[in-house]
Amino acid sequence: MPFVTSNNKIEYLSEDGKMLAEITFPAIDENTVNINHTFVDEVLRGQGVAGRLMELTAEELEKTGRKAVATCSYAKKWFEKYPEKAEKIKR
Repeated sequence: MPFVTSNNKIEYLSEDGKMLAEITFPAIDENTVNINHTFVDEVLRGQGVAGRLMELTAEELEKTGRKAVATCSYAKKWFEKYPEKAEKIKR
């Protein structure tokens, strides 16, 4: 899958470059981000794309030593489902 990470955002792009899914996590401060938005186009829903976006975000935050606050409803539910990830990166 063509996931692209840039500037506190991870996107899933179609072959022609159209954004079909994204997760945004703007900085609150230099050590903390706010996972505030998850979007998956209806053509990809039910295929695990939102979960993969969260996994990639968790990996990115672990790699960079940042913590997360989740205001996005999907991110909140994901952290409840995967408490081992929440322990590592949730503030």
